[in-house]
Amino acid sequence: MLELPSYHAIAAMVITILMFVGFVRGRMSIEIVSLLTIAVIAVGLYFFPLEGTRPIDGLALAFGGFGHYALITICALMVMGRGLVVTGALEPAARILESVFRMNLQIGLLVSLLIAFFLSMFVNNTPVLVLMIPIFAALAQRGAMPTSKTLMPLNSASLLGGLATTIGTSTNILVVSIAVDLGMREIGVFDFTPIVLVAGLIALPYMWLVMPRMLADNRTDTQENVRRFHTRLRIAEQSDLVGKEVGEITDKLPKTIEFHGYGAGPIQAQQRLHISGTHEGLEDAVRVLKGELAPNWVLDRIKRNAAAQDADIMVVEMTVTADSRLITRTLPSSGIADLYGVAVLGIHRPERLLGERDQYSEGGDLRITEGDVLLVMGLNEDLQAFARADSLLMLEGGRELPRRSKAVLAAAIMGVAVFTASIGIFPIAISALAGAILMFVTGCVKFDRVGRALSGQVIVLVAASIAIGRVIDESGAAAWLGEALSLGLGYLPPALVLAAIMAFVTVLTNFASNATAATVGTPIAFSIAAQLGLPPEPLVLAVLFGCNLCYATPIAYQTNMLIMAEGNYDFADYVRTGVPLVLLMVATLSVLLALWYGL
Repeated sequence: MLELPSYHAIAAMVITILMFVGFVRGRMSIEIVSLLTIAVIAVGLYFFPLEGTRPIDGLALAFGGFGHYALITICALMVMGRGLVVTGALEPAARILESVFRMNLQIGLLVSLLIAFFLSMFVNNTPVLVLMIPIFAALAQRGAMPTSKTLMPLNSASLLGGLATTIGTSTNILVVSIAVDLGMREIGVFDFTPIVLVAGLIALPYMWLVMPRMLADNRTDTQENVRRFHTRLRIAEQSDLVGKEVGEITDKLPKTIEFHGYGAGPIQAQQRLHISGTHEGLEDAVRVLKGELAPNWVLDRIKRNAAAQDADIMVVEMTVTADSRLITRTLPSSGIADLYGVAVLGIHRPERLLGERDQYSEGGDLRITEGDVLLVMGLNEDLQAFARADSLLMLEGGRELPRRSKAVLAAAIMGVAVFTASIGIFPIAISALAGAILMFVTGCVKFDRVGRALSGQVIVLVAASIAIGRVIDESGAAAWLGEALSLGLGYLPPALVLAAIMAFVTVLTNFASNATAATVGTPIAFSIAAQLGLPPEPLVLAVLFGCNLCYATPIAYQTNMLIMAEGNYDFADYVRTGVPLVLLMVATLSVLLALWYGL
């Protein structure tokens, strides 16, 4: 006879349901719902402590998530990811994937999903996602699919890959270890890989073709608002353009680049070509064509000053006001580089002025007029001085140039952290924290910029999920749910028994934690197998699979929260795309398990 749950267990289940409802309805922000959840747990356990505990222990349980190793790990991984971005370490990988996406967006996404799937079979999927998130953020900036449409499928593919071997995730190892302690033979690394590969043939098309269509484009900047800058590209001696016609090299350049006023004939070294394009497009053109957008002596001086002052080089946009001395001047005649030590890389002329006749100097340089937007590079102090002295309005959205001198170092730090975690030398928490510290010490990430790497939303969400997981476990709610489940399975066929166990563990792992689900679910699976006269191995695998079906909520697994800020996802995105995938996987895996074991 199943006894009624304790009032603590009932309260834990009610709080979990209310938190879920609050997230899904979206009337309050995720941060507010998370903080309210923590507050309710703290106050409730202070006045009504768990059996055998003190009131102060309830506060430790509620607020312990803020110092939990999982949260520290996630923050450290964010810092390392930031280091890869600000040093430009992932630009080569991004360009390779960009070439695939240029051929076909759908093929590019499929290749990426397969890479994530197969890597996660042998390497913990958290480092895999950490490596891929900044790559796809860079791809989105280059005009590929937005991160909101790629990161969720990538995360799902990596979770599915981690399901395929006993070493794919730490939870798999935990389930196998508990099962061995209970008397079952040790499951081999690839014993159930064929089952997951067949399930992958069904799940991957959903991740590839359906999931991106269910996700909105969450980019804040639309392509229509991107400014196009006109500039002079200075052709260096070693440029690929020398001796070639423009038509021969246009395929290598971004689609946003246009040549203006160029006649026939081969291009000569030291020639200055009038081109236009977006900021990102101009950067790509400089890299591909080995040219410069400003005189070399100016760029070299900026780099020397940055190295001497240990300062970042910034690129900002400035609007020319009516009082500026630059009006009617050209860039060569303005003396900007000599006076302020900054370089103007290009000029954007707003649409409202396009009807007016552009004025050029005898040398063919555009004369600056009110309303023009200058793309300016330099150190922050020099840029501020330039804006004040010449009556320019500095626009928001300035960005730092990648510190490419530290790119190899940042990549090495990330590589060592990922490698040591993937082969089990150190836990991911230790390797990630050590990597983040090294990023700071070596200057790959600066202390005063760390706030840009971290997401407050993710931090409070992780803390709340840890508190919920602990209260569900320690209140006895998880154990009671398992006992209730076992009572109703005696009348079901084996495939439905497997599906019920997998669904139960999936619910636990999506609202508590996969460790809790593994700890509670594995003994229950053994008990049910004994009661029903079934072999324990398929039921234990049902628990293992359920622990990894972490698709339906952002709190289910740390990689779900890693992608949340970069993809600009909300709770409903996880539910909308994850629940169908969970149902698909539960149905597929339970049938395959029954067939594989002849049940």
